[in-house]
Amino acid sequence: MTSSSRRLAVAAATALALSLGVTACGSGGGSSDTKAGATGTAAPSGTASATDSGPKLSGEINVFAAASLTETFTGLGKKFEAAHPGVSVKFNFGGSSSLATSINQGAPADIFAAASPATMKTVADAGGVKGEAKTFVSNTLAIAVPKGNPKHVAALKDLAGSGVKVALCAKEVPCGAAAVEALKAGGVELTPVTLEKDVKGALTKVELGEVDASLVYKTDVKADAGKIDGVDFPEAEKAVNNYPIAALAKAPNSAGAEAFVAYIRSAEAKQVFAEAGFKTP
Repeated sequence: MTSSSRRLAVAAATALALSLGVTACGSGGGSSDTKAGATGTAAPSGTASATDSGPKLSGEINVFAAASLTETFTGLGKKFEAAHPGVSVKFNFGGSSSLATSINQGAPADIFAAASPATMKTVADAGGVKGEAKTFVSNTLAIAVPKGNPKHVAALKDLAGSGVKVALCAKEVPCGAAAVEALKAGGVELTPVTLEKDVKGALTKVELGEVDASLVYKTDVKADAGKIDGVDFPEAEKAVNNYPIAALAKAPNSAGAEAFVAYIRSAEAKQVFAEAGFKTP
């Protein structure tokens, strides 16, 4: 082989080696890009999975709640449903003591929100509460009177005045027990013309003009401000009611129950309760 031929052969070999090296580098870069791309597309899926952690909520959530929670819970229930398509929140509002009795007798319920720890205890003592009930709001009493306050009720002692017809909640329910404490604190003795099974019943008597006054919660007075007037009294601070909430041990929709209880204790819900006149922890 001539010197010229040897130079041509070396040049050709060098060119081939360079070509193979570039090809190899290009292939390796493509592989790395593919892996990065795969990781990049997987990340959103992983993020969504973390956001949607836990079982997807569905079905009905049956909530047994004190009558004084009617307005706030109804509104919060609609917000919860909007955030969880496929979930339906059903409420049974009433006197806490009668609701507790129904739960202890086997009524299908997922959550109990009572207007007093004592009422919740009756369910907990029967093994009906899952975990520990937590206080989420507190409430105090006010005097509800018809619009214009025709009997000029200005203080708790005025309820014992001649000719003043008063409605109270039965002492077995939290609003009635609170009324007993408030009247005792004020040294006021009176005989109500009616004892109602829950606070809404006592309030309705004022709305209809069947009584001159009733001891109800401040939140009920605020919610019904278009139909009645309210009178605050200092003795109410001696009868503050704490409201506990708990998922129930035999809840048909356990996942839904725990999620709704968590929502009721959230910052968003606390704002709703505060606007309604409740005090929050």
